Amino acid sequence: MRILPILGAVASAVVAVMLAGVASADPDTPNPLDPSGLPNVNGLTPVSPLEYSTLADTAYGFTIPGGISCLIKRADASYGCSGPLPGAPDGANLVSGSTAPGFATTDRPIYGMGGEPFKPLPPGSRLSYREVSCGLDSGGTLTCVNNRWQNGFVVGPGGSYTT
Repeated sequence: MRILPILGAVASAVVAVMLAGVASADPDTPNPLDPSGLPNVNGLTPVSPLEYSTLADTAYGFTIPGGISCLIKRADASYGCSGPLPGAPDGANLVSGSTAPGFATTDRPIYGMGGEPFKPLPPGSRLSYREVSCGLDSGGTLTCVNNRWQNGFVVGPGGSYTT
């Protein structure tokens, strides 16, 4: 029966150490990266997808600074942006995502076609549909992340990349 007091003391010590770690964490320090390694967009203000509905309600479209148009398709939640992508590899002007994001080059605009202009996504906001969220920070950098596949892309003044 001497083992019960010893186990109790060990358990109390473990709980005390765990609580000390939680108490010392700074709750005001945001996690800059989500599990995908991309900037975390969840802290940005959500916008209503309905305000960005386009292409006969089959997609959500928006623009970001620099003449870039982006789209999230409702059918399969595929997503992408086209336009002059800063620092994109090999001069790519298209980035798209689904199970594996990637860059491509096209001779015509891919997103933003359909006759109706897309509404700008305001800085500090995000548009989310199913597992995809695209957010524009105050510096003009767009991050689109697929939470299911833990991947996505970044397009911004400092460059463009996928992960």
